[in-house]
Amino acid sequence: MKRRSVFSLAALTGVSAVLGACSSEQQSPGGASAFTNRLRIPPLAKPETGKDGVKTFALALEAGGRSEFLPGKSTDTWGINGAYLGPTVRAARGDKVRMKVTNRLPETSTLHWHGMRLPARMDGGPHQMIEPGTTWTPEWTIDQAGMTSWFHPHLHEKTAMHVYRGLAGLFLIDDPSDPRLPDRYGVDDVPLIIQDKTFSSDGQFSTGRVDEGTYGLLGDTILVNGTYDPFLDVTTELVRFRLLNASNARVYRVGFADNRQFHVVGNDAGPLEKPVAVDRVKISPGERYEIVVRFAAGETVVMDSKGEDEKSANDIEEEDFRLLKIVATAKPAASPALPATLGGTATVAPAAGVRVRTFSLSGSEINDKDMDMNRIDEVVPAGALEIWEIDNTTFAHNFHIHEVAFRVLDVDGVAPAAYQAGPKDTVFVPKKAKVRLAVQFGGYTDPLSPYMFHCHILRHEDKGMMGQFVIVTPGTEEQVPRVLAAMAGHHHG
Repeated sequence: MKRRSVFSLAALTGVSAVLGACSSEQQSPGGASAFTNRLRIPPLAKPETGKDGVKTFALALEAGGRSEFLPGKSTDTWGINGAYLGPTVRAARGDKVRMKVTNRLPETSTLHWHGMRLPARMDGGPHQMIEPGTTWTPEWTIDQAGMTSWFHPHLHEKTAMHVYRGLAGLFLIDDPSDPRLPDRYGVDDVPLIIQDKTFSSDGQFSTGRVDEGTYGLLGDTILVNGTYDPFLDVTTELVRFRLLNASNARVYRVGFADNRQFHVVGNDAGPLEKPVAVDRVKISPGERYEIVVRFAAGETVVMDSKGEDEKSANDIEEEDFRLLKIVATAKPAASPALPATLGGTATVAPAAGVRVRTFSLSGSEINDKDMDMNRIDEVVPAGALEIWEIDNTTFAHNFHIHEVAFRVLDVDGVAPAAYQAGPKDTVFVPKKAKVRLAVQFGGYTDPLSPYMFHCHILRHEDKGMMGQFVIVTPGTEEQVPRVLAAMAGHHHG
């Protein structure tokens, strides 16, 4: 296993800022990070609330950004409401939200609400294209557990490059009925968007391998919230970190250099039943984990990622990275005790006789088929609980299903680790492994508007490793056409 230092990126909104001085060690693989730059916290998006009570969030996809990441070098970037990355959208269960998405890019894009349970026409997948200069305005009522979600482009065959250039942001849902956890954004409730990049000698993002090779680009430079070589001052005993792997392909095993224990409190789609003590969490692209960490007065500790010692189950190259230096104040404010229960439920295996669907993953196909925008692969009755069996016949993948929340029943017949037992929408699938999921579908029906299931390694998704399903009124499954000729190339402006 090779070791590389982390070079986290300072993604600046608007004009470039001057970063702190950096030694040559920091800029070369194998050097030690000095953690000279304060971690950037993405700003909270400010909605406008109309007389109808709907909260409207305005988001603009923008090209032409200039961000100083490496000291003294300017990088061309894309962003949402700024030069790189986007603001954090925060709303509560029960809120009616409207997203006013304007495309100021020189090309067509989309914006997908990853992890949201909402009508398919509002999902932001490859059928909801936004042409340059136009605005798309989906709206829905939030009705799901408190969780950490995110948004990113999802256009067919070009998702990897759009995300890599900087189009991504967090979407947080609060549930007033949840037990109390640290929730002061940027203080004791801190988002961590983890990405890897490679820079050319002039400071530009290297893009040559984004659409090449087995996995696409695996970068040697780690970004955290768009901050280069970051540190964070913490002022409370407990801090909740919302981890998002927004990388195109890289897998991380996040923990701390001193191997301290911390607690996982939430998975992709909501809270666990109770806190789970761990010293590492494995997180593949698109996955999220909420963790709570205790800090002692005046201490300094480094959050890092460790590659697997044994790689028999995972052939994505894993390396060691230093992610973030955390410095605790000399007199941290007392935090409420971590709740003994979190409001989630235990995984219960579906009863005998439920529908079982099987999916075989190859290099870039699902069930020996490439993605076809006009083909419906699966038709599911609203509210169904099904078992989806994912049989990976080749190298490592991961699997994301839109709209749903699922539980991982087992991986090669073995139950998942306790910290992975909560509701999820994305799961890592090791090479040659079989994963069984208990999938709970929602109630939004539309026989003509599909949701996606796909590998969230973005190079694989773009190559065609994606399928489509519709949710319909129970009993009408056989009436649904499997060809969507009328939907092909359908754009929303």
